[in-house]
Amino acid sequence: MKYIIAAIKPFKLEEVREALTTIGVRGLMVTEIKGFGTQSGHTEIYRGAEYAVNFVPKVKLEIAVPDGLADQVVETLSRTARTGKIGDGKIFVLDLEQATRVRTGEAGDEAL
Repeated sequence: MKYIIAAIKPFKLEEVREALTTIGVRGLMVTEIKGFGTQSGHTEIYRGAEYAVNFVPKVKLEIAVPDGLADQVVETLSRTARTGKIGDGKIFVLDLEQATRVRTGEAGDEAL
């Protein structure tokens, strides 16, 4: 099993969710986050005063999938979340040792 973590632009969330559902992803967790990478924030003007925005709003997706679906999920995330502009996000793939469905006690791939 793989645990996939992706940070993407918030306005891409619904499009990404639809694409993941289409390829067979049965669930995901979403968290609103703030962060920075290459873009290192930016400056904005509010009521005539300039101020620095050091953290950019993002959405973090967490997805647990069987090994055989991981590459397709990464490709779908990358393709669907891409705008071609700086700050499109990152995708991380980690090995997932165990998963258990609380309601039934199912473990491993069956729990996903």
